[in-house]
Amino acid sequence: MKIFNKNDKMVTLVRANYHLLPVISRFGIRLGFKDKTIENICEENKINTDFFLAIVNTFHNENYFPEEQFLQFSPLLLVQYLRKTHRYYIEYELPKMDNLLGQLKKSCSSGCKELEVIDAFYKRYKTELLNHINDEETRVFPYVLELVNNPRSVDPNFSILEYEKEHSNVEVQINDLKNLIIKYMDPVYDENICNEFLITLFRFEIDINDHARIEDTILVPLVVSIEDKYRG
Repeated sequence: MKIFNKNDKMVTLVRANYHLLPVISRFGIRLGFKDKTIENICEENKINTDFFLAIVNTFHNENYFPEEQFLQFSPLLLVQYLRKTHRYYIEYELPKMDNLLGQLKKSCSSGCKELEVIDAFYKRYKTELLNHINDEETRVFPYVLELVNNPRSVDPNFSILEYEKEHSNVEVQINDLKNLIIKYMDPVYDENICNEFLITLFRFEIDINDHARIEDTILVPLVVSIEDKYRG
């Protein structure tokens, strides 16, 4: 699968994989690319081109994950991107799934006990995901920013590794939710709505897995290296 470079046109990237549109939007990039290259667009938007390419190629190609390159970036870039991803989940993806599940429940022509189970499971998953995001936004990310900007003032009794131990495995639960729908749905529902809900879950799972991989494999080691430097 193609790995995009700075000389590729942005329109080529979108045509190759339209699923990258939400990722591109997280960088504040809007449509209307004309024939500009990825480098042109990034420069116009004051975006680190190498970081942008590392992110979009990771989402585009599941076998691509430039760990060594990611480790060269500032944790500030990672936190900025991860926060924008959180906003996308909260403001768009979760409301979209809420709406689709609500439509699916209304379309059921009988008791639909299976849907009640699925609805309860989804609500538990959503609550845990939001708690996880809130923990990152209020505790982890401020710690990372303070560590980078003023490392000698950081609480010596806290480490990013404590966060890693507590890191909720929310990406596993969404797989369980998908399996509930695929295996146990009673066929008395609107199949188009159900398919759309399931497709949305599949796409969200890919996104959340890449999000967690960036946090666990890149952000945590970067922060640990800074901690070790100033606490060693």
